[in-house]
Amino acid sequence: MVESELIAKSKEYRQKILKYIVGANAGHTGGSLSCIDILNVLYNVVLNTRPENFASPDRDRYIQSKGHCVEALFVVLADKGFFPEEDLNTLCRYQSHYIGHPTRKVNGVEQNTGALGHGLPISVGTALAAKMDKRDYRVFTLLGDGELPEGSNWEAALTAAHYKLDNLCAILDKNSLQITGPTADVCNTDPVDEKFESFGWAVKHVDGHDLKAIKEAFESMPFEAGKPSLIIAHTVKGKGVSFMEHSVSWHHGVPNAEQYAQALEELSI
Repeated sequence: MVESELIAKSKEYRQKILKYIVGANAGHTGGSLSCIDILNVLYNVVLNTRPENFASPDRDRYIQSKGHCVEALFVVLADKGFFPEEDLNTLCRYQSHYIGHPTRKVNGVEQNTGALGHGLPISVGTALAAKMDKRDYRVFTLLGDGELPEGSNWEAALTAAHYKLDNLCAILDKNSLQITGPTADVCNTDPVDEKFESFGWAVKHVDGHDLKAIKEAFESMPFEAGKPSLIIAHTVKGKGVSFMEHSVSWHHGVPNAEQYAQALEELSI
């Protein structure tokens, strides 16, 4: 998919994220908008993962550690044909599988996530299994910067480097905000790059909304042979909607009718 098509996809995905959050009257709006460009590139360019090969042991794996931003994942999975998009009209409804975090009851979801700090450890085990089984699949996981203080992340980071898991790529959605405020004020983990490098990872920084830069970063994986890769994607919470950008109040929240109309107008430009 060429860059102009990716740009159009990101606009479409953002509009649909808001559509289904408004329909459900619930959702993690800001973080879904901050990470959607990353998911766009992953599913439309990078991953060897499709509905027709999802049962194959050789498929690439994507695990969304920041599971609360599931609306972004659901919109992309529907677009790729893992399930009919109209299923999302049941988002957060009674007895629907389309709930507020990823669940394997939804086709295309690799692992149940949502308890913060679980995605990276699961991904490390999955990447280690590929090495042990001599398979070529790659493992990708999306982390939120607000979940990094969880100790399980650092145990996993140490283990990934120890086993030289250069088939593993973690992406940090670094929008610098979490539910209770700026990450630097809640529990500062900077400098993240130096911490991961000291654990034995290879690290790159990208603009998390520059589709070309994201694509090039993924294409250069592994950044160093014998080392797991970390992409620090510098993003904007609520990206694309002026009144949501950089606002902790939109960590979760549902636009009212007037706000929704304004947001769709801004995203159509």
